[in-house]
Amino acid sequence: MSARPNTATATAVSVAESADPCCAAPLPVLGRDVTVPLVTGGEVTYAALDYAASAPALQRVWDDVAAYAPYYGSVHRGAGYLSQLSTDLFENSRVTVAEFLDCRPGDQVVFTRSTTDSLNLLARVVPADCEVFVFETEHHASLLPWQDARVTYLNAPRTPEQAVATLERALADRDPYGPALVCVTGASNVTGELWPVKELAAAAHAHGARIVLDAAQLAPHHPVSVQELDVDWVAFSGHKLYAPFGSGVLAGRSDWLQEAEPYLAGGGASRKVARRADGGVDVEWHTTAARHEAGSPNVIGVYSIASACKALTEAGFDQLVAREQHLIDTVRAGLAEVPEVKVLSLFGDDAPRVGVISFVVEGWNSSHFAAALSAEYGIGVRDGLFCAHPLVRTLLGSEAQDPGECGAPEAAPGERSLNAIRVSFGAGTPDEHVERFVGAVKELVRDGAQWKYRTEDGRCVPDRG
Repeated sequence: MSARPNTATATAVSVAESADPCCAAPLPVLGRDVTVPLVTGGEVTYAALDYAASAPALQRVWDDVAAYAPYYGSVHRGAGYLSQLSTDLFENSRVTVAEFLDCRPGDQVVFTRSTTDSLNLLARVVPADCEVFVFETEHHASLLPWQDARVTYLNAPRTPEQAVATLERALADRDPYGPALVCVTGASNVTGELWPVKELAAAAHAHGARIVLDAAQLAPHHPVSVQELDVDWVAFSGHKLYAPFGSGVLAGRSDWLQEAEPYLAGGGASRKVARRADGGVDVEWHTTAARHEAGSPNVIGVYSIASACKALTEAGFDQLVAREQHLIDTVRAGLAEVPEVKVLSLFGDDAPRVGVISFVVEGWNSSHFAAALSAEYGIGVRDGLFCAHPLVRTLLGSEAQDPGECGAPEAAPGERSLNAIRVSFGAGTPDEHVERFVGAVKELVRDGAQWKYRTEDGRCVPDRG
């Protein structure tokens, strides 16, 4: 097929010309100079706009890990110099994360694999008679782990005030009056909207409940203070905080963690193991965070989280938030100029949010639109239900039986399907990337795709046949 000039790229305004002078420059990240081929010919610098799934690693994090790598050694298990060095680095990383989250004295920082792993760990340690309250708007990582508890699912609120009122009514009506836990996101992975965490925590505590904050989408964009928000636990992932290697954090009160059986049984979680006279085994478990960190820990992943925490703190969240708001305003203003685009929102246009925006385009299958952004413009976004199926279905006004899944559906280009497009960005995003995105959306809606596409293994891909 013949290709027309990619005017969205050619006419993009430079960062220097468009950036708000009060805002800081983007933080250096890996992959910022990577070029990708276009199906229409040529190459373009890749615009990574899928931060809500996995943010690129900060260059600072990569450099810190590279500097440590030659000194890598076993943790908590060796008398040698490298083992001792690695153990100190691992435990000092715990201190750094506690400071980043402004934890209370006595709080524990447990290292896990991800937010999902952190919340599944907490689900394992809640008291047997605990009732869990969770809004249907949660990511599956915080919606699904509570299957062994008594769970009350709350309907999606349409204002922050309604969220607090809904929770208060549910907590007041619970019977019998026993231990309870509220699970809530800090920022939606679908709409980017900020939730009233402090007010929800106050409501929970007023009714004798505890609260865990899913900060996977909040911590990379805004400071998170356990003490100021007055939450009992916080969970987040390294791979969304500009730190690769698959590590996560659960930080907060120690009592439920100390009283429960270890999340995993094995070396590191046990303090003392001895055979009994009857042939069995007696185990004395650690009461520290090690109780739930059995096995050889991911020291590089943990160190990368600590490095990212330091980098974001040193960069200054005031500057980072101001610059991200500039990008949010650019995207929202651009999308508002396209009548065919509908931005998804729970709390309305004026709700504060992080750099996560989901939308649908009239007349387009969202998978087809996302594929065209990638293949014809070098822009990486996400399409689907974003592992938040109940929320997206609510926002799209769909029924439970409507087609759709976490990822691209089977619908062919042009066919209606239950899915949306998500663009997300953060501290490493240059202005040019969001400007190219806005230009590409306008061009695709106005002129259509340049290439033909087909569905292959559930994905919409360019037809190269």
